[in-house]
Amino acid sequence: MPRREGDVFDPYASYNYKLEIDGIQSGGFSECTGLQVESTPIEYREGTEDITARKLPGLIKYGNITLKRGVTVSQDLMTWLKFVQDGDIQRRNVSIVLQNELKEDKVRWNLREAWPTKWTGPDMKATSDEVAIESIEIVHEGLERQNA
Repeated sequence: MPRREGDVFDPYASYNYKLEIDGIQSGGFSECTGLQVESTPIEYREGTEDITARKLPGLIKYGNITLKRGVTVSQDLMTWLKFVQDGDIQRRNVSIVLQNELKEDKVRWNLREAWPTKWTGPDMKATSDEVAIESIEIVHEGLERQNA
């Protein structure tokens, strides 16, 4: 039996998550990767300092989020991508929500100003019995983590 939350800090399982786009749940995904933020350091040294360069924070970069799921009749993400293809980039707020074993929201990563940049279709093989998997890559301009 799992321990009660609050007794100890047991980590949450990585398979209990969902995707929300502007607050609307968008299907189930088998994989979600790319949650990362990086600040590129700038090395700086003045002539009067010793031989050690100082490091200052530079540009902040956010990783692209890649989502994979089995192909279904749902076209929600493809419709969003079609807007981008037509030159109408609709930036949306996206949340990746990690849940506990009881399917209660616990940790939320909010992406701001997100839009789809790449779609990859399934590999078709007549000799395979695997699920047809599509992937979509989403870019964004901000990442914030909060407890739900």
